[in-house]
Amino acid sequence: MKKTRTSAPKKAKEIAKLLRSEQPGYNYLKSVFRYLREELEISVPKEGKKLPSVPTSEEMQRYYQAVWKTRNVQDVVLIKTLLYTGVRVSELVNIQLKDVDFERCQIRINSGKGGKDRIVPFPVAFKEVLAMHVDRMEQLSATYLFESSWKRKYTDRGIRKILAKYAEAAGLDKSISPHQLRHCLLTWLKKQGIDDALIQPYSGHSSRQSLEIYSRLSIGEAQEVYDQVMGKFPV
Repeated sequence: MKKTRTSAPKKAKEIAKLLRSEQPGYNYLKSVFRYLREELEISVPKEGKKLPSVPTSEEMQRYYQAVWKTRNVQDVVLIKTLLYTGVRVSELVNIQLKDVDFERCQIRINSGKGGKDRIVPFPVAFKEVLAMHVDRMEQLSATYLFESSWKRKYTDRGIRKILAKYAEAAGLDKSISPHQLRHCLLTWLKKQGIDDALIQPYSGHSSRQSLEIYSRLSIGEAQEVYDQVMGKFPV
């Protein structure tokens, strides 16, 4: 016959009675229960990683239309840079004008996540608009790809506000974050049948199981496949 467990409140009172003479503080209690878990061989369950919410193609088209209607070229370039390259917002704000290579249609990311440098591609069709933006920023003696009129590079918070503004204008019931735009690209590339090993060199992701495969791939191989499918990208 299965023994009925003592209720949690009652057991807590029993434990408190045993510990009260110790005049325990938070750190002491934390340590006691850590050792108690070990004695009882109880492991702390890890929370599963939630899949990111990725906007649908229809939502992205509505979103971009809201951006386009403003005719704000700098915002258009900013959002397309996020969408086409999949860079993290912390990487975007640190891109300098000298990091853009128009000959190869690539952008160099310096000290990205984990302090790693990498190269990300952008579509040939984006080259002209991006070049005009870079020319304008050079005329303003800017250093970074995205700077305010006070010659200060954009901030993470500032970019999130820009994205949220257009989500509201598009009538979406949820905001759009930089990370969602990143996952929008990577998910879309995956749906085109592109192998993970070809996405990884410029996504900035790492996989212990795939390091041997990735080490044999060049950005040139990855970009060749990228260029083939980006003509069908919804934005």
